[in-house]
This record gives sequence, C-alpha cells and structure tokens, in this order.
Amino acid sequence: MKVYRFIVKGKVQGVFYRKSIQQMASLGHIQGYVKNLPDGSVEVVAALHEDQLEDFLQMLKNGSPASRVDEIEMEELEEDDLLYDGFEIRY
Repeated sequence: MKVYRFIVKGKVQGVFYRKSIQQMASLGHIQGYVKNLPDGSVEVVAALHEDQLEDFLQMLKNGSPASRVDEIEMEELEEDDLLYDGFEIRY
C-alpha cells in the first residue's frame, strides 16, 4: 500500500466536493482525508493499493455534480507511520 497526496484545483470548494470524495472513498474502504486549502484547492491524502490508483484518480476527477476539476497534482508520500481510521473530512 502506498500513500499519495493530491492537490485538486478548479471549482472544488463550496460544491460538496469534500463530502462526495469522503463518501466514495469510504465505500471503497480507502483510508485518508480530504481538506480545503486557503488557495481554493483541495488536498486529498489517501492510502491506496496500486491497483486502486486509476479508479481513485477518476473519482477525484468526477467529484460532485456541482464541481469542476481543472487539474490534479499527485505525489507519493513516505509511508512511515501514516495511519488513518477511515476517510475523514478535515477542517
């Protein structure tokens, strides 16, 4: 399992994007969190098996019905001791 950090840019705040991602990730038993950033983007950190990555990226692109994703930046994080209990919305 690898831990990834995504920065999602576009119309992703104030459109239930975080809630949609949290619900879909929880259904897929993905652990991590989603959080609004001050610049209007959204940060998503998720622990994924390699075979989940493409589907998760598609989920981030789809977002919520009112969202519009223009760009997704992705980086792999060190797995160290990043343990998550479910998938949460952080404030």
